[in-house]
Amino acid sequence: CVPNHEHLGLPASVAGVARVVREAVMVVERWHFQEDIGRVMLFYNRIRGPGSSQPYEVAILPLDQDRLRELAGRPWRSRSLPTFSMDWDRLFSALIRERLFAALYRAFAESLASENGSRLASMQAAEGNIEDRLDQLQAQYRQQRQTAVTEELLDIISGFEALTKPKGP
Repeated sequence: CVPNHEHLGLPASVAGVARVVREAVMVVERWHFQEDIGRVMLFYNRIRGPGSSQPYEVAILPLDQDRLRELAGRPWRSRSLPTFSMDWDRLFSALIRERLFAALYRAFAESLASENGSRLASMQAAEGNIEDRLDQLQAQYRQQRQTAVTEELLDIISGFEALTKPKGP
Protein backbone atom coordinates (compact mmCIF):
# COMPACT_ATOMS: atom_id res chain seq x y z
CA CYS A 1 0.00 0.00 0.00
CA VAL A 2 1.47 3.36 -1.00
CA PRO A 3 0.19 6.54 0.60
CA ASN A 4 -1.47 8.53 -2.15
CA HIS A 5 -0.70 11.93 -0.68
CA GLU A 6 3.00 11.95 -1.46
CA HIS A 7 4.05 13.87 -4.55
CA LEU A 8 7.64 14.68 -5.38
CA GLY A 9 8.42 16.70 -8.46
CA LEU A 10 11.11 15.35 -10.73
CA PRO A 11 14.10 17.62 -11.13
CA ALA A 12 14.54 19.32 -14.47
CA SER A 13 18.32 19.03 -14.35
CA VAL A 14 21.11 17.22 -12.57
CA ALA A 15 21.56 20.22 -10.28
CA GLY A 16 18.16 19.57 -8.70
CA VAL A 17 18.57 15.82 -8.15
CA ALA A 18 20.23 16.00 -4.72
CA ARG A 19 17.50 18.24 -3.30
CA VAL A 20 14.69 15.98 -4.51
CA VAL A 21 16.54 12.88 -3.32
CA ARG A 22 16.88 14.36 0.18
CA GLU A 23 13.12 14.96 0.19
CA ALA A 24 12.51 11.39 -1.02
CA VAL A 25 14.72 9.94 1.73
CA MET A 26 12.67 11.83 4.32
CA VAL A 27 9.44 10.53 2.77
CA VAL A 28 10.71 6.93 2.82
CA GLU A 29 11.82 7.33 6.45
CA ARG A 30 8.40 8.73 7.36
CA TRP A 31 6.69 5.82 5.60
CA HIS A 32 8.88 3.34 7.44
CA PHE A 33 8.77 4.81 10.94
CA GLN A 34 5.41 6.62 11.12
CA GLU A 35 3.22 4.67 8.75
CA ASP A 36 4.85 1.27 9.41
CA ILE A 37 5.55 0.55 5.75
CA GLY A 38 8.25 -2.11 5.66
CA ARG A 39 8.58 -2.72 1.93
CA VAL A 40 9.49 0.01 -0.53
CA MET A 41 10.01 -0.75 -4.20
CA LEU A 42 11.61 1.73 -6.53
CA PHE A 43 10.61 1.76 -10.21
CA TYR A 44 12.42 3.86 -12.77
CA ASN A 45 13.74 3.86 -16.34
CA ARG A 46 17.27 2.96 -17.26
CA ILE A 47 18.98 3.74 -20.55
CA ARG A 48 19.00 0.64 -22.73
CA GLY A 49 20.58 2.13 -25.82
CA PRO A 50 20.54 5.27 -27.91
CA GLY A 51 17.10 6.79 -27.51
CA SER A 52 15.57 3.84 -25.69
CA SER A 53 15.03 2.87 -22.09
CA GLN A 54 13.66 0.01 -20.08
CA PRO A 55 11.81 -0.12 -16.78
CA TYR A 56 13.83 -1.24 -13.79
CA GLU A 57 12.80 -2.10 -10.27
CA VAL A 58 14.72 -2.50 -7.04
CA ALA A 59 13.65 -3.08 -3.45
CA ILE A 60 15.16 -0.37 -1.28
CA LEU A 61 13.45 -1.54 1.90
CA PRO A 62 13.78 -3.92 3.62
CA LEU A 63 17.46 -4.51 3.20
CA ASP A 64 18.32 -7.70 1.39
CA GLN A 65 19.18 -10.07 4.25
CA ASP A 66 21.04 -12.46 1.94
CA ARG A 67 23.24 -9.59 0.76
CA LEU A 68 23.94 -8.54 4.37
CA ARG A 69 24.88 -12.14 5.29
CA GLU A 70 27.11 -12.36 2.23
CA LEU A 71 28.85 -9.13 3.22
CA ALA A 72 29.24 -10.31 6.81
CA GLY A 73 30.82 -13.57 5.60
CA ARG A 74 33.46 -11.88 3.48
CA PRO A 75 36.98 -11.83 4.85
CA TRP A 76 38.31 -8.42 5.87
CA ARG A 77 41.00 -7.46 3.34
CA SER A 78 42.84 -4.85 5.35
CA ARG A 79 45.34 -5.17 8.18
CA SER A 80 43.53 -2.53 10.23
CA LEU A 81 40.10 -3.23 11.62
CA PRO A 82 37.37 -0.64 11.18
CA THR A 83 36.49 1.36 14.24
CA PHE A 84 33.73 3.80 15.03
CA SER A 85 33.24 6.25 17.84
CA MET A 86 29.50 6.84 17.71
CA ASP A 87 26.58 4.78 18.94
CA TRP A 88 26.16 1.66 16.78
CA ASP A 89 22.42 2.24 16.20
CA ARG A 90 23.00 5.83 15.06
CA LEU A 91 25.84 4.71 12.82
CA PHE A 92 23.74 1.94 11.26
CA SER A 93 20.82 4.34 10.72
CA ALA A 94 23.17 6.84 9.07
CA LEU A 95 24.57 4.12 6.80
CA ILE A 96 21.06 2.99 5.82
CA ARG A 97 20.10 6.61 5.11
CA GLU A 98 23.19 6.94 2.87
CA ARG A 99 22.27 3.71 1.08
CA LEU A 100 18.75 5.06 0.49
CA PHE A 101 20.21 8.33 -0.75
CA ALA A 102 22.54 6.52 -3.16
CA ALA A 103 19.79 4.23 -4.51
CA LEU A 104 17.36 7.11 -4.97
CA TYR A 105 20.02 9.36 -6.48
CA ARG A 106 20.93 6.68 -9.00
CA ALA A 107 17.27 6.15 -9.89
CA PHE A 108 16.59 9.87 -10.35
CA ALA A 109 19.80 10.40 -12.33
CA GLU A 110 19.19 7.39 -14.59
CA SER A 111 15.56 8.39 -15.14
CA LEU A 112 16.61 11.92 -16.02
CA ALA A 113 19.31 10.62 -18.37
CA SER A 114 16.82 8.20 -19.93
CA GLU A 115 14.24 10.94 -20.45
CA ASN A 116 16.79 13.34 -21.90
CA GLY A 117 18.15 10.58 -24.15
CA SER A 118 14.65 9.88 -25.45
CA ARG A 119 14.06 13.59 -26.04
CA LEU A 120 17.38 13.90 -27.88
CA ALA A 121 16.55 10.90 -30.07
CA SER A 122 13.13 12.41 -30.87
CA MET A 123 14.68 15.76 -31.72
CA GLN A 124 17.29 14.10 -33.94
CA ALA A 125 14.57 12.13 -35.73
CA ALA A 126 12.55 15.33 -36.20
CA GLU A 127 15.65 17.11 -37.49
CA GLY A 128 16.22 14.28 -39.98
CA ASN A 129 12.59 14.49 -41.10
CA ILE A 130 12.91 18.25 -41.56
CA GLU A 131 16.09 17.83 -43.61
CA ASP A 132 14.41 15.18 -45.77
CA ARG A 133 11.39 17.42 -46.31
CA LEU A 134 13.64 20.38 -47.16
CA ASP A 135 15.47 18.23 -49.73
CA GLN A 136 12.12 17.22 -51.25
CA LEU A 137 10.90 20.83 -51.37
CA GLN A 138 14.17 22.05 -52.89
CA ALA A 139 14.01 19.33 -55.56
CA GLN A 140 10.37 20.25 -56.26
CA TYR A 141 11.32 23.97 -56.49
CA ARG A 142 14.20 23.21 -58.88
CA GLN A 143 11.89 21.08 -61.05
CA GLN A 144 9.20 23.78 -61.17
CA ARG A 145 11.79 26.47 -61.87
CA GLN A 146 13.28 24.38 -64.67
CA THR A 147 9.81 23.85 -66.13
CA ALA A 148 9.12 27.61 -65.98
CA VAL A 149 12.45 28.44 -67.64
CA THR A 150 11.83 25.83 -70.35
CA GLU A 151 8.34 27.23 -71.01
CA GLU A 152 9.73 30.78 -71.24
CA LEU A 153 12.42 29.67 -73.68
CA LEU A 154 9.86 27.83 -75.80
CA ASP A 155 7.65 30.94 -75.82
CA ILE A 156 10.60 33.08 -76.90
CA ILE A 157 11.60 30.61 -79.63
CA SER A 158 7.99 30.33 -80.84
CA GLY A 159 7.67 34.12 -80.90
CA PHE A 160 10.96 34.46 -82.73
CA GLU A 161 9.97 31.86 -85.30
CA ALA A 162 6.58 33.55 -85.75
CA LEU A 163 8.27 36.91 -86.37
CA THR A 164 10.98 35.60 -88.69
CA LYS A 165 8.82 33.21 -90.65
CA PRO A 166 8.47 34.46 -94.22
CA LYS A 167 5.01 35.60 -95.00
CA GLY A 168 3.23 33.88 -97.75
CA PRO A 169 2.80 35.39 -101.37
